[in-house]
Amino acid sequence: MKRATAPVRPLIAVGAGLAAMGAAALLGLPSLAKAPEVRLTAAASAPPEGAYWHTRMLFKKTSPRRLGSGANRYWVVEQQLIERWTTPDGRSWVGSRELGAYPESAADRAAWRRDGSPAKWSRTADGQTVALSTQPAKGHVSPARGDNTFLLAGQRLTYEEVQRLPADPNALKSWLAQAARVSRAQENAVDRDVTWALPDLLYRLPAPKEVRAAAYQALLTMPGVRARGKTVDGAGRTGMALSIEFQTGDRKEPTKATTDLVIDTGTMLLLSEGQTSVINGKESRGEAGNQTVLQAGWTDAAPAVPALP
Repeated sequence: MKRATAPVRPLIAVGAGLAAMGAAALLGLPSLAKAPEVRLTAAASAPPEGAYWHTRMLFKKTSPRRLGSGANRYWVVEQQLIERWTTPDGRSWVGSRELGAYPESAADRAAWRRDGSPAKWSRTADGQTVALSTQPAKGHVSPARGDNTFLLAGQRLTYEEVQRLPADPNALKSWLAQAARVSRAQENAVDRDVTWALPDLLYRLPAPKEVRAAAYQALLTMPGVRARGKTVDGAGRTGMALSIEFQTGDRKEPTKATTDLVIDTGTMLLLSEGQTSVINGKESRGEAGNQTVLQAGWTDAAPAVPALP
């Protein structure tokens, strides 16, 4: 999901009572209410199940500008594989690979064929510079920069602290709310920040299944979140669909941003996430896209250039 940039504050202690009031005082912020007692997860002492927490994601988005020439103009979909491997001590590697663009619809494919079925583009239909191809790139993998921690709600956590996050939905929401307040100090953004943080626990962080289940249950109670029943994602997998809606902008340019999630409630892992934005009643292609989480879990396989699907 899109997140507003904000400096990361010192770590909040994870556990009963937290250290939010002390952190707030150090930052010169209003004192925060004491968090409820939290129950440690059953897997709090469980060791990692592999050398790396690994995610493999397929990103797709409609290119923001049409390609082609004359009357033969068309939209194409760009696609990219992103993989991440993170050790329990927080070291990470990221691999990426462009998979090639393709016409979005049957009408776009017909226009592309009339345009000569090009395999590469250096200009859009209105003359903007681009570098697109229908063929996959070679891809690359490299160490990720960072301070070897797991980022959640603006807080940098160790692996052990991720394991000790609350496995109760209300306690987890309370912890995330206090983390958001310390990190951003904007009370009117707390619910939004908590809602943004919860899906991270469903795939990006190596959280125990009990914590992932609490995150899913907590999501169902957040403002703007609606359960939509069973559905099938782009990879043909069945899961529960949720939608998250936020209203932004002003009266002159009202914007409704919607994020659609599909969650496997057996494993409590995110399957896919899609985003759309409607500005003044018109869908914005530049803000639309989706990601399919092809893999999320522990592995002993070393980081490598993402293989083609």
